[in-house]
This record gives sequence, structure tokens and C-alpha cells, in this order.
Amino acid sequence: MVGFEFHMIKKIGLLLSIVLIFSACKSTKAITGGEVDNRIAAKRIIENHYANQTDFKTLSGRVKIDYSDGKSNQGVNVSIRMEKDKVIWISAPLGMVKAHITPERVSFYNKLQNEYFDGDFGYLSNLLGTELDFDKVQNLLLGNAIYDLRKGRYSSQINNGKYQLKPKRAQELFKILFQVEPKNFKIATQQIAQPEENRRLQAEYTYQDISGKVMPNEIHIVALENMSRTTIDLSFKNVELNRALNFPYKIPKGFDEIILK
Repeated sequence: MVGFEFHMIKKIGLLLSIVLIFSACKSTKAITGGEVDNRIAAKRIIENHYANQTDFKTLSGRVKIDYSDGKSNQGVNVSIRMEKDKVIWISAPLGMVKAHITPERVSFYNKLQNEYFDGDFGYLSNLLGTELDFDKVQNLLLGNAIYDLRKGRYSSQINNGKYQLKPKRAQELFKILFQVEPKNFKIATQQIAQPEENRRLQAEYTYQDISGKVMPNEIHIVALENMSRTTIDLSFKNVELNRALNFPYKIPKGFDEIILK
């Protein structure tokens, strides 16, 4: 982690502290193929998507993060621990940066600069260009639709061998689009855009079969705002499911608070 510039810490340490890990053992098999059914209705696609979500209590492992903002590129391996719906914890090598995310708080500290951030999801929402909370972020990174598709009406069509869903009624301030894999009904791509603000967030997924469970293997995230483009690639490995975990986190005394704008 030594050598990471502070503006990288703000984006990686905060944004990627909410990365979720998705497997139960080391033996994996990539999921490919799957034929689309032209007769299937949007309602059934949505039902199948929610029927294929995986339940678990805790996850732990490591994730390789590659980050680029168009000016510089960085890569780091971090440790991840999570209790579903309750807490997400991340630690960079030697504990130089740690983050602790709950439904109420987003917090991290950086020993290189002796600084910390402790606040709500407002900064993260601004960074990604859409209102986010713990559940939405969890869905984004688990390969689930970021919004509850069961609460709206969607039209469907076939696009590049995938089911594409769009709201029948256009949203006033933002646009959303989902593409669903035909084999496992997991999200292939989800996109949220705010045209008036010239913002867009897109996440693309590949999946793996782990002991019969469909889990994300890699996630490619692109955040656009005006002429600025941030890309983050996540690769998951050495992951275990439902271990007993603890989440040690305490902001060191004497650190200066970071005021993010």
C-alpha cells in the first residue's frame, strides 16, 4: 500500500471498502453459454433473477483491485470480511488503510497521512453519480439488480444473447438498464445514468460456479462524470463462506478528520 497517493486512498479506500466476496471454496468453474428464450416475459425474467440469489451469513477472502482514473493506474490486494446486511471490513497490507462500512456509516482511516473519514453514504453517492445506501451497494457488488425490479414494470428484449430490461415508465431524473444472463439469470450489466448531470455508473460481471452456487468472478466498474472516467476491476480469490469472523476497527487517536467534498 505504500506509495498510494491520497486521492487514490479517498476513492479506492472508500469505494472499494464495500466490495463483497462471493464463494465457498477454491475450486471454481467459469460459467459460460446459455440460450435465450424469445417467449419468456419480463416478469418471469425478474422472478428467475430473484430465485437465483445466494444466501449466506459471512464471507472472507482477498480481492485484487486495479484502479485507473485516466491519469494513473494502481493495483493492490486487500483482505475482506463481511457479515451480510450488517458490516463490510477491508484491510490493506500491514493495516495501513482500514475501512468499516455499516448500513449507517462509511468510515476509513489512512496511517500514511494520519487521517480518517467517518460519515454517511453521501460522498459515495456523489462519487458514483447516484443515490446509494448499504443495500444498493451490496446488490451492485453481488451481481444483483441495484434496484428492486419487483417494484416496477419493465419491458424486455434480446440484446447480444442476453435479456435486456428497461422500465416501461421513464424515470424523471435518471435512466436505468439491466442485462441478465440467460443461463443463471444473474446480472450481466447494469447501468444507471443521470443525463442532465452527465453522469453514468456501469458494472459488468462474469460468473463462476462454486460448489453449485453462481457467484461473481470479476466485476468491471466504470464511473463517468463529464470528461472524467474512473475504472475499477475486481478479481476475487481465496474466499471462504460462513466462517466465524471478527471486524476489528478503531480510528487511531490523534488522526485528522478528512472533509470530503
